[in-house]
Amino acid sequence: MIKNAYFFGILTVLFWSTSATAFKLSLKYLDVLQLLFFSVSIATIVLALFLLITGKVSELFSLSLREYIAYACLGFLNPFIYYWMAFKAYDLLPAQIVQPINYTWAITLILLSVPLLKQTFNRFDFIATIVCYLGVVVVSVKDHTNGVLQEIDYWGVFLAVSCTLIWALYWIFNIQQKRDPLVGIFLNFLFSLPFILGACLLFSEVRIPSTEGLIGAIWVGCFEFGFTFVTWITALRLAKQTNAITNLIFLTPFVSLVFIYFVLGEQIAFKTIIGLVMIIAGLLFQKYASSILKINR
Repeated sequence: MIKNAYFFGILTVLFWSTSATAFKLSLKYLDVLQLLFFSVSIATIVLALFLLITGKVSELFSLSLREYIAYACLGFLNPFIYYWMAFKAYDLLPAQIVQPINYTWAITLILLSVPLLKQTFNRFDFIATIVCYLGVVVVSVKDHTNGVLQEIDYWGVFLAVSCTLIWALYWIFNIQQKRDPLVGIFLNFLFSLPFILGACLLFSEVRIPSTEGLIGAIWVGCFEFGFTFVTWITALRLAKQTNAITNLIFLTPFVSLVFIYFVLGEQIAFKTIIGLVMIIAGLLFQKYASSILKINR
């Protein structure tokens, strides 16, 4: 069981590690909203197939009207708003900048949990927040890479930071839903499609994508969304201690840099590595500092 948990956990890390690269490559052939529409459509089909295979389709029809409305609202937040902002950030910035910033969502979650969930904000949270956002500053500053000044689109930085707010809000509100996670995620994606289609009709166009664009949308739909949610949920269910599995996620941004370098051809700036280490260090400190100090007392 434990080995299976690690297998699915590592598989999830590998899938999510390709996301930043897949976003950038796909955005060469599709605009932001087109990529969002086709990838979410594909993910919805993939998740529907898993529900069919696991015999959970009947659960979709057992919800109350209030629950359907809640999942529609969550679908508006994610994937619609979150990935619209995230894809746009990737469209404006190098992948090596957006990807580390995305990982500060855990700190945003802590900050929002204070007013929304009435949780406390201790000195360890404060230190972790400062370290993480200093990491964001380091990642986002202009840099001479190979003697060339790297220009930074700060609207893209704003979107990358802001979408962590949407992601954190999504998970805070998602905690209140008691249904099977796969059922909930499927409904989020299903209910987001009308919003995405409407945005496409208003601000873009819906057309048959090129072969390259379609491959990109399929990859994102399957390995950022569909399959990966299934492998992640499976890993957590099989694990005796979820901490051991959740810690694997901290490998993702580093593995992602490998894909960004070798597939995208981005020269990884030294500041990116420093900033990413600071962000991950802040997250790890926040996760473990309180418990370690309590044990030592």
